[in-house]
Amino acid sequence: MIIEIDFNSDEALYLQLCNQIIMGIATSQFREGDSLPSVRQLADTIGINMHTVNKAYTVLKQEGYVKVDRRRGAVIAIDVDRLRTLAELKQELRVTLAKGLCKNISRQEIHQLVDEIYEDYRNY
Repeated sequence: MIIEIDFNSDEALYLQLCNQIIMGIATSQFREGDSLPSVRQLADTIGINMHTVNKAYTVLKQEGYVKVDRRRGAVIAIDVDRLRTLAELKQELRVTLAKGLCKNISRQEIHQLVDEIYEDYRNY
């Protein structure tokens, strides 16, 4: 598992970690049922506090990306609640599109970006 944390970023470390794991799932680096490293192991590997890793795992659990198994620790478990996920994506996309509209980005440019990003994930 390759996790890259930017210690100079304004984005919180736990969010960077969450995003890295989500991108790993999207690119099939992580698959349903895969175990993530223990909190201690990942904290030591990356060089961050265990509480930061624990917070990331908690957020991933709340968002339906992992479940916590007593024997295996954090395990990739994609939330099967598709309708809830679509509603969440719609809300996030509303904000993203509003930002684009404020900067005069056209519908065509948005569609091109979505197609480009979607293809990037499909090519993994």
